Amino acid sequence: MAHHKTNFLLRRPWLFAVPCLGILILAMVFSVARGAAEIPPAVLWDALFHFDPGQTRHLIVRDLRLPRVIASALVGASLAVAGAVMQGITRNPMADSGLMGLNAGAGFALSLCFAFFPGLSYRRIILFSFLGAALGAALVNGIASLRRDGITPMRMVLAGAAVSALLAALSQGIALYFDVAQNIMFWTAGGVAGSDWNQVRILLPWIGGGLLGAAALSRSVSLLSLGEEVARGLGVRTGMVNALGSLFVLILAGASVSVVGAVSFVGLVIPHITRFLAGADYRRIIPFSAVLGALLMVLADLGARTLNPPFETPVGAIIALIGVPFFLYLARRQKRGL
Repeated sequence: MAHHKTNFLLRRPWLFAVPCLGILILAMVFSVARGAAEIPPAVLWDALFHFDPGQTRHLIVRDLRLPRVIASALVGASLAVAGAVMQGITRNPMADSGLMGLNAGAGFALSLCFAFFPGLSYRRIILFSFLGAALGAALVNGIASLRRDGITPMRMVLAGAAVSALLAALSQGIALYFDVAQNIMFWTAGGVAGSDWNQVRILLPWIGGGLLGAAALSRSVSLLSLGEEVARGLGVRTGMVNALGSLFVLILAGASVSVVGAVSFVGLVIPHITRFLAGADYRRIIPFSAVLGALLMVLADLGARTLNPPFETPVGAIIALIGVPFFLYLARRQKRGL
């Protein structure tokens, strides 16, 4: 029955895409309306289409809730697509920007920014996040490839855990020594509180470009996921695909961490759910992962604001409630390759 359902979705992918887009839009609207201050539907409509700067609730919608919800959707989409591309080009079902050291590397770069360059603009902070993500990825790949028999999924995860712990400890040490712990606490906990229109405007071209680049690469990623020899035989330039895929992952992960902080497991869970529903073709996995990742992050942020109002619950903790059991399930399925 499940196999028949999956084949039905493969033949008609729009039956999966259209409801997901509709649910995402409804979730975003609902998230804008809910919070410590409830916004009735009529007020929400007026705030969106008949804005009055003298109305407090209109200001809450336009200047606080709306940019936060849009930032949540952008970050969720980018983290999910980054995880999908990583899983495809590395053929590692446990790949995720958080587990592979990219998030910790970006967080380490952010701690350096706050300690040594406190007046940096947000654009330059994003560039530092890219460099930090690249550092984390390089360290994880270097450590995982030390053994002669090459890289295995479990070895990558262990290397990622070790590098993430090291970079997180260094970040905390820098924060304490230079007295900037309060400044980076938000990124450590993970969340989109404080996101504004300026951040959204800066993020949009980076994340939009990364998502479009990943979508353009989707056919090659599908072939590469079958194995490098098979992909070469089908005419894929595997070196270029790996390089471009890694670049798009760094852009998506670095931009996301500059906003949401240390949030893992989105890029682990969402591609597997999408693969189950839409098949193994990355031409479907990447766009559908973007939609489902955005939906997960919007709902997680809604939970962060409403579980214990008026206090914020870290988004990373909410997603970890889903991600950790899923990670343990995947780990049990993997052959031991230590």
